[in-house]
Amino acid sequence: MSTVVDTSEKKSDIGETLAGKHLTFLLDKEEFAIEILKVNQIIRLQEITFIPRTPAFVRGVINLRGMIIPIIDLRKKFGMADSADTERTCIVVIQLNQNGKKVNMGIVIDEVREVLEIRADDIEETPEFGGGIDMAFIMAIAKTGKNVKMMLDISKVLTSSEIRTLADLSGTNGNAKEPHA
Repeated sequence: MSTVVDTSEKKSDIGETLAGKHLTFLLDKEEFAIEILKVNQIIRLQEITFIPRTPAFVRGVINLRGMIIPIIDLRKKFGMADSADTERTCIVVIQLNQNGKKVNMGIVIDEVREVLEIRADDIEETPEFGGGIDMAFIMAIAKTGKNVKMMLDISKVLTSSEIRTLADLSGTNGNAKEPHA
């Protein structure tokens, strides 16, 4: 006996939940999207101070108007090939909540694309890849024209202990202030 599973309700639930404005960007040739409400600001790549004995994906820290901001290299975190920085490489400063406390961090990306309104109908669940591959940081896949964008749950890209380490690097221990524009 075969069973038919109706995924239309599940699809609309995830679409309705994630629909809205997202910042889209490139890493290598792949397009990603994060909720615009998580983005504090986008800044040009600047000198990053290396911090010894940090994980390979931590480039270091920057001083952003008096705030020390840890900088994450998403290429390294995602296991992508290294690439030389270009004039389009930039830092997206995001804010995460860690146990009710705000933690600011920067993510290095290859290029900002646009702020895009993603409709519920264009959002699909992340496919299952099997083999114990952890894809929890990809909330969904957005179809935009002929392209797809991976919708990141930026709060799940790093583990809780990695976020705590970054909070310690910034000297805030999770008590981050809002950077001023």
